[in-house]
Amino acid sequence: MTDGNPTTTTGEVESTTPETLKERIDDDEDVFLLDVRSSGDFEEWRIEGENVEIVNYPYFQLLDGIPKELLAELPEDRTITVLCAKGGSSEMVAEHIEREGYDVDHLERGMNGWAGIYEYAELDVDSHATIAQYRRPSSGCLAYLVVSDGEAAIIDPLRAFTDEYVQDVRTLGADLVYALDTHVHADHISGVRTLAERTDATVVVPEPAAARGIDYGVPYETVVDGASLAVGDVEIDVIHTPGHTTGMTAYRVGDVLFTGDGLFTESVARPDLEDPKKAKDAARTLYTSLTEKVLLLPDETVVAPAHFSDAATPRDDGTYTAELGDLIDRMDALSMDEEAFVEFIVSGMPPQPANYEEIIATNLGRKSPDDEEAFALELGPNNCAASEEALTN
Repeated sequence: MTDGNPTTTTGEVESTTPETLKERIDDDEDVFLLDVRSSGDFEEWRIEGENVEIVNYPYFQLLDGIPKELLAELPEDRTITVLCAKGGSSEMVAEHIEREGYDVDHLERGMNGWAGIYEYAELDVDSHATIAQYRRPSSGCLAYLVVSDGEAAIIDPLRAFTDEYVQDVRTLGADLVYALDTHVHADHISGVRTLAERTDATVVVPEPAAARGIDYGVPYETVVDGASLAVGDVEIDVIHTPGHTTGMTAYRVGDVLFTGDGLFTESVARPDLEDPKKAKDAARTLYTSLTEKVLLLPDETVVAPAHFSDAATPRDDGTYTAELGDLIDRMDALSMDEEAFVEFIVSGMPPQPANYEEIIATNLGRKSPDDEEAFALELGPNNCAASEEALTN
């Protein structure tokens, strides 16, 4: 802040890109955010971090200027970044704050822009394939690229980032042969169909997932437990792990297990999104999948999930993955008996993902939102895991 007197601004207030804001947070800078969305939208999802201080004050209360009570909360020695849903309201509020003499900018494209951040990191594993993890910080969604000897597969792709996958496969000198989903997702719009339309990739879904009534409008193949798919010099092994959904399936490439929403690095799946009335039965099925299939794999197996939360810690290679033995040692849920596991998982589950029924219908092929509508449907947190509270010790 320059002084105690309002100033006259010249020109538009400065903006900052979502990528730049993310870099500041990752670099442990002290970040101050003024979120001017409604309190309901703010409570549903927001930008968080140990080095992030955030204040919510709805923009409709700021149309005539900045009230003294809010000015008292604004720092005088740091840049204030104002954000809204799409970037328009935040610019107006930032101009008001700038007139008060504060150092301020606003977030380009708002939370929509934040939701467009997509990051790439390769797993540091001993494999005949290049294996990369894509992560979407706004929702915690993770997808994977497997490339071997000129062929590639994408696991759990997001429709919104089809262009990134196509470009990366091309850059790595490969042809995309498979686009796979681990299950029918409830938190984001799957990109398997758009990848098939853009490339020669074959869409692959688990047979039990297809049994829910998939009608894609594009050809697809199904896989069953114990099957395998060749990608270059590696095999993608199919391991049916129902519980989160009836079709939930893990894919294994060497020592890397792509667990979808069955097992995360900080939690396990919630069992109620396919049929809330059968949540307890699904939790029992999940327990069987974990104890009789996943937990019997070698401790050095690298668990590569489809989501991460704020409770997750990245490995040295920057990916949100973990060795199975480490998860067994620190995750209480993986050492419970069946009854304790079921009761714990079905109690205190987080809110259901926003628009999850419409997202499921889209991923089954029953609805066809355009790109803009699809992007809007999946804004917000994923909430596909059981609460991580008390799951780890």
